[in-house]
Amino acid sequence: MAESIVCAVLEKLGSLISDEIKQNVGLAMGLEEGIQKMTTNFEDIKSVLQDAETKQVKDANVRHWLKKLKEVAYDVDDVLDEWNTAKLKSQIEKQVKDVDSVPLLKKIRNSISSFTSQSIIFYNIAGKIRDLNEQLDCIATDKDRYNFELEKAVEEPNREITASFIDEDEVYGRCQETKILVNMLVGEKSYGGESSLHVISIVGMGGIGKTTLAQLVYNHNEVECHFDKRIWICVSDPFDEIRIAKEILEAFKGETPNMVGKDNILRQIHSYVLEKKILLVLDDVWIEDATKWEQLKNSLKYCSLGSRILITTRKNKVAMIMGTTTENLFPLQTLSQEECWSLLCHRAFYGRTREECENLEDISKKIAVKCQGLPLAAKILGGLLRFKRSRQQWQSVLDCEILNLEEAERDLFPPLFLSYYELPLALKQCISYCAVFPKGKILNKDELIKLWMAQGYLKGAQCKEMETVGEEYFDELMMRSFFQDFKRVIELDSGILECKMHAIVHDFVQLLTKTECLILVNDDFEESRVDALGEKARHVTLIRREAIPSDPNINYFKKLRTLFIDSSYHDTSSLSTYLPKLFGQLNCLRTLNLSNSMFGNSIKELPDQIGKLVHLRYLDLKHNRKLKKLPESVCELCNLQTLNLTWCNSLKELPCGIGKLINLRHLENEKTDLSLTAMPKGIGRLTCLQTLRVFVATDGGINGKASTLGDLRNLMHLQGHLKISGLGVVCDVTEAKKAELQSKKGLRGLILDFTDSKGLMSNRLPRRDDERLLEALQPPLSLEKLEIWGYSSTSSFPNWMMGLTKLRHVSLGFCFHLNCLPPLGKLPSLESLYLGEMRRVEKVGVEFLGVEGEGILPFSSSSESSSSSIIAFPSLKHLEFRDMEEWDCWISFTSTGADHISIMPRLCSLTIDSCPKLRALPWYILQNTSLEQLDISQSPFLSERCRKETGEDWLNISHIPSIIIDGLSMQVNCSSFEEFGVLQLQPLHSSLLSSNDFLKVFEQN
Repeated sequence: MAESIVCAVLEKLGSLISDEIKQNVGLAMGLEEGIQKMTTNFEDIKSVLQDAETKQVKDANVRHWLKKLKEVAYDVDDVLDEWNTAKLKSQIEKQVKDVDSVPLLKKIRNSISSFTSQSIIFYNIAGKIRDLNEQLDCIATDKDRYNFELEKAVEEPNREITASFIDEDEVYGRCQETKILVNMLVGEKSYGGESSLHVISIVGMGGIGKTTLAQLVYNHNEVECHFDKRIWICVSDPFDEIRIAKEILEAFKGETPNMVGKDNILRQIHSYVLEKKILLVLDDVWIEDATKWEQLKNSLKYCSLGSRILITTRKNKVAMIMGTTTENLFPLQTLSQEECWSLLCHRAFYGRTREECENLEDISKKIAVKCQGLPLAAKILGGLLRFKRSRQQWQSVLDCEILNLEEAERDLFPPLFLSYYELPLALKQCISYCAVFPKGKILNKDELIKLWMAQGYLKGAQCKEMETVGEEYFDELMMRSFFQDFKRVIELDSGILECKMHAIVHDFVQLLTKTECLILVNDDFEESRVDALGEKARHVTLIRREAIPSDPNINYFKKLRTLFIDSSYHDTSSLSTYLPKLFGQLNCLRTLNLSNSMFGNSIKELPDQIGKLVHLRYLDLKHNRKLKKLPESVCELCNLQTLNLTWCNSLKELPCGIGKLINLRHLENEKTDLSLTAMPKGIGRLTCLQTLRVFVATDGGINGKASTLGDLRNLMHLQGHLKISGLGVVCDVTEAKKAELQSKKGLRGLILDFTDSKGLMSNRLPRRDDERLLEALQPPLSLEKLEIWGYSSTSSFPNWMMGLTKLRHVSLGFCFHLNCLPPLGKLPSLESLYLGEMRRVEKVGVEFLGVEGEGILPFSSSSESSSSSIIAFPSLKHLEFRDMEEWDCWISFTSTGADHISIMPRLCSLTIDSCPKLRALPWYILQNTSLEQLDISQSPFLSERCRKETGEDWLNISHIPSIIIDGLSMQVNCSSFEEFGVLQLQPLHSSLLSSNDFLKVFEQN
């Protein structure tokens, strides 16, 4: 859409016409006049864009006019970004020179040189703006030829009016869904609280079969017999409460009501529904204004107990506005592959002989796969195939992308366009951008938001960061059914959501952006294909599924804003050859993804020409395991917002000038701490930084060029998870206090690593500095995850640990000199606990529970608890002990107050591995009724006691559904523990996995 880029340019032009411009050298060069003229032209054009977008469907000349407009608007956007970048670089140079100790005369010379350089830049920009204004003048003049009307409401796409009738012979699948919904409508279970009128919502994307399912349950025998009155209304958009009310009244009276006035109509409805059990189906609801629904709903609420309202909608938000509770939300999934094929065959094989059907069966199954379980797609393709007689014609349908089928554009995509049409402009940009991803790709919510941000789609509202706006946009698109297959990344413990786009939705957004977003795979690299599309493309993904002799001709991709290169099959020497040319050519890039697959070829060196990509906001280099350093020219990318170096585990250092990246918000450098020896000094100047995965601590290094802990002070916006490694060589406690971790309230996870540079714990002697450092590195009270590795103090942990009441996950490992465990039982929110490599711990007793002496802390877990009861580990679900070689006694609580003590009441899994001296489990474990998995290995005494039938403790633990002793299951049925998923496959202490261990876990998953 041209409107999106025009609006973005107008916003930037408006910000330039300010007092700052008038005080700048640009005024003398006529820049202000050029900007004013450009703004006027764009505003005139914007006023007719809605009409132009409508008319382009039937008028090729209008399409061509819009194409020229978009090209110029993109060019203007690039020039304005170039202007802002020049100003930004000037500010950075001034800051650097002010900081450096430079003689006064040299500063004056530098200032003159900087002024001259800046003047040249503005002179060039002024020339570009004059040229673009000439082109824009022609476009503005041309618009008068088409007699566009001024901005108005765009003609709404046609919406199908539905009715309750259905031919059940035309429906395939949905038997289970129908059964569930019928039970929700007529069953005795009370859904939605005490109200007599409960709202049930079927939610799903366009074409998934919401109306069909509603028709099935509406006409079901049990439903028909259960309700005194059933009413079907197609609502659609807009939500006309008067029309809907009259239709309800008409259903009761049997004639069209001759009434006026909302109040009269609603009172009549109230009198008719009184003490009647009704079912009201509202099909295709879009309303997001609760006030239009509330009065109508109030007129219905005096119906008989057991009445129901069933709505169908594409948006979860609508379901909630209509009054649907979580348990009454029915998200409709796609058909199974078999059901989808049956539906397609029902239409495609109509009127064919048995021999014809058998001959086409194999190819029909392949075509059904293209439908991806969407009933509407199966119906449309089935109808198309009905009139194709030969196998060759069927093969042509199989070979053709759905978005290239005329029938799909005419019949399949209009329902999706209804959802797209209703989106605000910003959301249209965001969902359209997803066309750059290959079909079926797993989309990471966090990465997607950063990509939108790099393209300038996220305009920060007042008091809102761009990332917050991105979260809201993602949630809105999710609620409108544009995404599906959601999954949380459990192993990162960050709640990051992954999702996919349905294949048909992906085809739809590709149709919307087919000249701007390209995905080129292997044969598409040939010059004729690239030549035809390259100059129009703005976002391109290059994928190699196999090795091919030549690289794509990049000369045609001059205006790209996004480039994703899948380098899995690239020869690294080939990549290093054409990357310099690529960086010299693509000077409009905002997003560059050179990430590698985990097992693909890695880039060994990034060329200096990377510094020419001055517009770049997003640079992804993750999984380039052979990359040893970044060129200093990376620091010229002053617009850079995201730099992803995850798993670049050969990286020795970061560029010294990193402090010049003043717009950097996300430095993803997880899994680089084993190769990085220090952080560059300038990192403390990155005050916009929100993400910093790893900070390698030092005492300053040679000549103080490396960062110290004190350089974390200014990074006040840090969020998420931070690992501080290298603490074992730090002695300066003052620097640790300067870090002011406690004030970084956005941190949710913190790893404090005292192990050596190889990530292992050597035989370090007890160190008093560790104790003082740990005390000084007090995290914020909002912390949810804490890991401490290699802590060499003999005493316990600092007092602040017990004050972290929101801690959910704790891991303590390689604390070789520690004699006893801290009182972790006091932490009220702790859900998972890992303890490992505690070589001097011999006993675990009441000090661990936190219920001894003055340390007793009463927890009230529920209203049923006695006011004097004590709960140790009230929230703990997963407990893991590993490599505790001297641990021989887990002491049971023997206090006289034991009757008032509850210990680990929510424990689900207990793992004990390599604890060779441990002889028995305490009573509060043996009698724990919540325990669902017990896993004991390489602990011979304990294994013997817990072995099936022969062990002394078997009778006490036999109630546990899953018991595994040295890898062998002691129980026949372990299915009840399936909910733990990934947690069974990997230890809780995932942060210190070696690369080999990581690959093993990856293969297991």
